[in-house]
Amino acid sequence: MATIRPANDSSIRLLALTLAVVFGTLTPGQTKADVELTFGLYTSDKASVMIKKFRKILNTIEIALSNRLGEPVDIKTRVAKSYEQGVINLTSGKVDFSRFGAVSYVLAKQQQDGITILAVENSKGTKVFHGHIVVHRESRIEKLTELKGVKFAFGNKRSTIGRYLSQKVLLDAGIVASDLSEYDYLGRHDKVGAAVAAKQYDAGAIKSGTFQKMLKKGAALRAIATFDVVTKPWIANHLMEQRVLLALQQTLYSITDPEVLNSIKKQGFLPGNDADYHPIRQAIEQNPNFFM
Repeated sequence: MATIRPANDSSIRLLALTLAVVFGTLTPGQTKADVELTFGLYTSDKASVMIKKFRKILNTIEIALSNRLGEPVDIKTRVAKSYEQGVINLTSGKVDFSRFGAVSYVLAKQQQDGITILAVENSKGTKVFHGHIVVHRESRIEKLTELKGVKFAFGNKRSTIGRYLSQKVLLDAGIVASDLSEYDYLGRHDKVGAAVAAKQYDAGAIKSGTFQKMLKKGAALRAIATFDVVTKPWIANHLMEQRVLLALQQTLYSITDPEVLNSIKKQGFLPGNDADYHPIRQAIEQNPNFFM
């Protein structure tokens, strides 16, 4: 949770910290922030890659949040080894705020109703992006109803697109698990795309970003279905002080630097609320029907 320490002249110390960062004179342990926050992620890639990917935007948040609060802010990153541990870290207060997929948010909300959506990611002006059911480019499969009897690749067992929404799409098309000749959870979207492109699986579920990236690299993939997905929320734990929460929320809304936003492949942040995730909650509730 955020640690707040009293300050006699916060504006002077904030200026000193800013100058130290700018001129490179700050050394580890020399100046301690008044507000210390921990940002939580779970591994969709190597932990070192995740930390590097988010450092630029976290640096921006540190500076802007320091200005809003009038006292120095330090943000550290904690990368969980699994989706499940990422949820536990937020709901238990081990991290102050996190970036989750939709399913992880819904499950975290079930465990700790006090968590708060700070903002949702802006994907080309909306709160919606897409997932796809893909096949090999040369496959004879053209529609979902033709997937009976095929070998299917899902992503992570806790993935919004890689499991819950893709299985709901199949269920709505009249396909259940027993209709597939075989299915596996490969863990990551890129692994699913590569496996389908290599004809190791007849079809699979991947997110739009991975699909487009793989197409540009020449992967032999083709989408036979596209479905909507609400963008990722950034969430504060139930212990965060209200003034810090509101300042952090406004800070996220204020980030417009394209270079900073490009580091996470988004166009900014938009207001979000729990109702945005009702379709995800329904997909989770209906998921047992896919295995009947």
